[in-house]
Amino acid sequence: MTTRAEENGTGTGLTVDELAARAGVTVRTVRFYSTRGLLPPPEIGPRRVGRYGAGHLSRLALIEELQHQGLTLAAIERYLRRLPEDLSPHDLAIHRAVVSSWTPDEPEETTLAELERRAGRPLSEDDLDRLTAMGALTRPSPDAALHVDPGLLSLGLQLLDVPWPPETLVAARTILLRHARATARELTRLFHDEADAPDVAAMKSLSAHMQPLVVQALVTAFQRSLKEELRELYEREGAPPGGQADIGLGSL
Repeated sequence: MTTRAEENGTGTGLTVDELAARAGVTVRTVRFYSTRGLLPPPEIGPRRVGRYGAGHLSRLALIEELQHQGLTLAAIERYLRRLPEDLSPHDLAIHRAVVSSWTPDEPEETTLAELERRAGRPLSEDDLDRLTAMGALTRPSPDAALHVDPGLLSLGLQLLDVPWPPETLVAARTILLRHARATARELTRLFHDEADAPDVAAMKSLSAHMQPLVVQALVTAFQRSLKEELRELYEREGAPPGGQADIGLGSL
């Protein structure tokens, strides 16, 4: 029988040192976030050693992204309190991906060893191809340094084990980017119309106040729409009750 923590992706697995290494932060940062209530407590294993899981990784990545966007710790605490308690690691990753899309990151230079440290395992050529297809990694040439998109790297590493071919990932990324740009265009027009004096400063101020609400609205709308689409697909395909339909919907 699985525990509540394991169902939410916060079950046993990583020590605090391993968690910090995978998240790209220090152990001191992990402990600080824990004392502030930003991270759920670990599962306590043998010899009273705390063990962390995918949910902690995803939440750390979201916290770091919110900080990168300029939110204070108090604002991050308010943001996290508004999130449902049963969010899966994938749900948290979607939140982070949407948040990071507001301000494009500059590519960061890295090494294969650092990538493998973040992934927690050796990376094959196929893994690197998949990260490249998702836009998380750029390899100008075999001898050149690796460049990663900080906003996509954590999500890309989590998706490495999803059994999709690279071309499917490219097609999915193209669809998402196209619709994300359309949404951003409409929101920009709205912000422009609502600002009393439509200038850059006014629009930035309005965007900053609206950002947390927009992020949660987009994530919620996407998850509900995807569940409805999957449900209709399974009904058309005649999936038996308790079969793949339940698995597909339950993972969202």
